[in-house]
Amino acid sequence: MIRVFIADDHAIVRHGLRELISSTTDMKVVGEATDGRQLLNAAPTLECDVVILDLSLPKVNGPEVLRRIKQERPSLNILVLTMYPEDQYAVALLRSGASAYLCKDRPSTELLEAIRRVAAGGTYFTETIAQRFLTGPNDKDAPPHAALTAREHQVFTLVIQGRTGAEIAAELDLTAGTVSNHVAKIKEKLGAHSLAEIVRYAYRAGLID
Repeated sequence: MIRVFIADDHAIVRHGLRELISSTTDMKVVGEATDGRQLLNAAPTLECDVVILDLSLPKVNGPEVLRRIKQERPSLNILVLTMYPEDQYAVALLRSGASAYLCKDRPSTELLEAIRRVAAGGTYFTETIAQRFLTGPNDKDAPPHAALTAREHQVFTLVIQGRTGAEIAAELDLTAGTVSNHVAKIKEKLGAHSLAEIVRYAYRAGLID
């Protein structure tokens, strides 16, 4: 029996995932978390085969939760299930230790297949993501944000969400100076000269509406 833990702040999504998983004969839900802090507190003793992780968790966001869990329990299998498109996060998160990345608009049958593959110790990602891995961030057709490191991508994501430097430092457990250094590198890689230009870049790239 595949044991699944769900981390998502939307009750309707959690209910839908519970119903889907309960409809199978080889899976069961063993726990849930509604924010990143709950998941991190549960992680040291968590007995499951797959964690389904949403990226937009309150208190501690999904990418930071992934980073901390993989530091403490590198063998724990994480399947990222999110509303964000593959171009925005997938490659960075898979390189950070996620075993799978799926958008929430994918068919439910695909999610079940991904859970089974991840539980067996494998990985699951779409053909689009596979192509990104093959071309790498230096591909001439890759957007500038593809060159961001995993940590820079975390800071970038929080910046375009409107978080202040102090809020980013608190959420990622960094000093204000370290956040400033990451922002400076992000500006350089994106060709931006201010936070406003970073946000405008995100709009142009279709990363935010």
